[in-house]
Amino acid sequence: MNVVSQVLLFNKPYGVLTQFTDREGRPTLAEFIDVPGVYAAGRLDFDSEGLVVLTDDGALQHRLSDPRHKLPKRYLVQVEGIATEAALDRLRAGVVLRDGPTAPAEVRLVDPPALWERTPPIRTRLTIPTCWLELVLREGRNRQVRRMTAAVGLPTLRLVRWAIGPWTVEGLAPGQWRALAAEPARSRGRRQLFRPRRPC
Repeated sequence: MNVVSQVLLFNKPYGVLTQFTDREGRPTLAEFIDVPGVYAAGRLDFDSEGLVVLTDDGALQHRLSDPRHKLPKRYLVQVEGIATEAALDRLRAGVVLRDGPTAPAEVRLVDPPALWERTPPIRTRLTIPTCWLELVLREGRNRQVRRMTAAVGLPTLRLVRWAIGPWTVEGLAPGQWRALAAEPARSRGRRQLFRPRRPC
């Protein structure tokens, strides 16, 4: 029998937990997604936004969340201060955190992206400039992006995960999700995930 996975791409808003229940009553995925049997492949911090992949396929969930598979995750990061080339080079080389040195990151300075408004908005200080970075990681430590930028003197103000591997949140408003069609595993040898359906 051919097996078809369910795969959902969700644009997680700020202030939502990447789980379906919470004893403290904070917003969770259950407020946005009513598809039974799917679970988040990896986590995204409560105070971060952007792409979360959900699936009912345990093997796929493992491949997406396990850092040993080195799946690239692309972030758009607004930081306090202006990034110097020296700071970017430190990120590219890897920085030392409390839990050890990080792998090198791909990072570049970018123009402010055309993103949705965040609720609540970030704090602003008229005397302190900000800039935006595009940063790609292939490992997934707790709050890693924030800790890396802080280590080079660029505290993170806003963090949006834009892409995981080939998938992005493009076209999804905060709180929206879309399903991907999956080819049967047996007919292809491995699942090829594509053909986005319309956002829900």
